[in-house]
Amino acid sequence: MNWQWRAQGPGRQTRQAAPAVPSGWRQVLRRVLRPILRLAPLLALVAGLLSAVSVWADDVRRPGSAYMSPATQALQRDDTQNPAFLWVRDGEQRFAAQCAGCHVAADMRGVAARYPAIDARTGQALTLAGRIRSCHERHLRQPAPGWESEPLLALLAFVTLPSRGMPITPPADARLDAVRAAGEALWRQPFGQLGLACAQCHDRLPGQRLAGSTIPQAHPTGYPIYRLEWQGLGTLQRRMRGCLTAVRAEPFDEGAPQWVALEAMLMRRAAGMPLDAPGVRP
Repeated sequence: MNWQWRAQGPGRQTRQAAPAVPSGWRQVLRRVLRPILRLAPLLALVAGLLSAVSVWADDVRRPGSAYMSPATQALQRDDTQNPAFLWVRDGEQRFAAQCAGCHVAADMRGVAARYPAIDARTGQALTLAGRIRSCHERHLRQPAPGWESEPLLALLAFVTLPSRGMPITPPADARLDAVRAAGEALWRQPFGQLGLACAQCHDRLPGQRLAGSTIPQAHPTGYPIYRLEWQGLGTLQRRMRGCLTAVRAEPFDEGAPQWVALEAMLMRRAAGMPLDAPGVRP
């Protein structure tokens, strides 16, 4: 029997039996619930199929911009409003002053789509940012700009822009195979106190929400990006460092081979997707 508490004056309560459900209602409930219970296995099967369809739909590769709000997408598309173009204009001036002796700006088309690549002199894999730093040291005889410094970001944005709309084309260089394999292993390795791997979020849960943000598939089509959270431009390395910090892991050193390996793997994973850099992200 079901019991309910009922007040009996100040500070006193007694228990009384709850009123029984009338027999007529019991018959109605049986008639309604029995078909539903019989359909439960079928409903569970349908739910499973819908879940599978959702997973299959996520097999379609989408750039990070596909997960943004329409307002942020419009900000990225409009070159007069995209904040990253402040760095592009700065980079144009720096390129003319520092790089034009060896390079022609028009020849930069397609360059960003082919990195990381093997440096012929050292045999090591370099990101495009690493190549710019190497040029400063080797050809300009100057100290390499910092990894997230304004001079490096400006040149990176300017050199990347001519490749916008072109497909990512990773080099067919067997020497990069080991680098990409190392990146794949890092992608699936749990990190930090939370014990999370990159693949757990970006391969299994794209489109879901984490801490108020939408999880993308992590295709690096828009870097360098202007991130509204940063109020500034940043590289893919900076974004990955933020992910490691978020899972309470100690990030690798700036420019470490692990970052190069991850970027090489991600660019191969995004092969054929068009670059939309410089991008804007929340």
